Amino acid sequence: MSQTAPIPNSPELQRLHMSAEDAFLDMLIETLQNLDRGVRGQFLQKFFKTMAQVELSDSMSLEFWDQVLTRRRELTESLGKPVSLQTLLVDVLASNNFLRMPILMEYEELKKLQINAATDALTGLYNRRLFEEYFAKELNRAKRYNQPLALVIIDLHAFKEVNDRHGHPQGDHVLQIAASTLRKTLRTSDFAFRIGGDEFAVLLPSADPTQATTLGRRLRTNYQAALDPLKLSLSLALDYGVSVYPSDGETKEILIRLADERLYELKNSTRAPAASPASRVIPIEPAAIREPPPASAPPAGAPVIPLASHLTPTAAPRTGERRKWERVSLVGTRAHAVIGENEQMTARVLDMSYGGVALLVDRADDLPTVFPAVLHVPILPPVKVSLRRAYVAAAEGDKFRVGCAFMP
Repeated sequence: MSQTAPIPNSPELQRLHMSAEDAFLDMLIETLQNLDRGVRGQFLQKFFKTMAQVELSDSMSLEFWDQVLTRRRELTESLGKPVSLQTLLVDVLASNNFLRMPILMEYEELKKLQINAATDALTGLYNRRLFEEYFAKELNRAKRYNQPLALVIIDLHAFKEVNDRHGHPQGDHVLQIAASTLRKTLRTSDFAFRIGGDEFAVLLPSADPTQATTLGRRLRTNYQAALDPLKLSLSLALDYGVSVYPSDGETKEILIRLADERLYELKNSTRAPAASPASRVIPIEPAAIREPPPASAPPAGAPVIPLASHLTPTAAPRTGERRKWERVSLVGTRAHAVIGENEQMTARVLDMSYGGVALLVDRADDLPTVFPAVLHVPILPPVKVSLRRAYVAAAEGDKFRVGCAFMP
């Protein structure tokens, strides 16, 4: 008598392509779904005792079985292939401290599973799931011991163009170079994660804003050096944003949002639209500070306060005019200027360009027309400059924004 052929895509046909163990697990799941909850609990209580020699109540057996099904779904999605029943049982029982006889699977198989579930396959860095777990854990540790915790969010500029021009294999290589740069640059106490396509995150325990910003600059430099041998016809770079607990916020959500905002501030301040050559961004170099182009105009809409009569009328640029030099924002950093020959006063540095700097001061009248200063900014070593006051604009909190041009 001929047998009836399996219907295409039927459960019977799918099981023909499964291992015996996978087919058994699927049939077990289907069978249990059709049982009354009380009967299902009794069966699972005996199942766990037989498989792992653990004594569980009916309700606990039901709870652990639900965890087995959840872990099966998560690990199958993460690994892209089915996970064995033994592996699932070990994972769930061990996580609940109920594994009495760890003989269900080889130790190396368990370690391999743990590594694959926690890391990104392409780069070998921790994945987003581990980022969420580690961030919460390190933030709690920082609060408990009253220590800072820095977060650095990173993305790769022009990464999509690498894929479009040179193909995805080259794009994968660029991602691996970024991951290698992170591993080589970070301290042993730091954690690096790939959290998206070309997005990375770094956690820096006990790091303050200056240390975190210094690390970001070092990552950027090292990444560029690692890309040079590829000779790609693109302007690639590593952009980053930094936030630090507790000075920037005390919750994970606030720190992530602020780091993201600063990432895009850096991205926008160091690059301009390709269609506008006049606004092309020029990297700040120490030598450029000594050049004397006009200072930056105040932000659009800021009320400009007339300067003393001894300044020429052309010294204060018109509000809203096209900027000759792009401005690099330093808000949120420890950038400051020590003013005067005898360190008479200190002012915050709001931003900087090829042409000059903008300072935040309590009293604009305290600044002479031309004065010496030493600039302390994250992107440069301390630099002694001569500044000429160009304009004064009202700022928040009864303070004043003073635009200054670099003097020869």
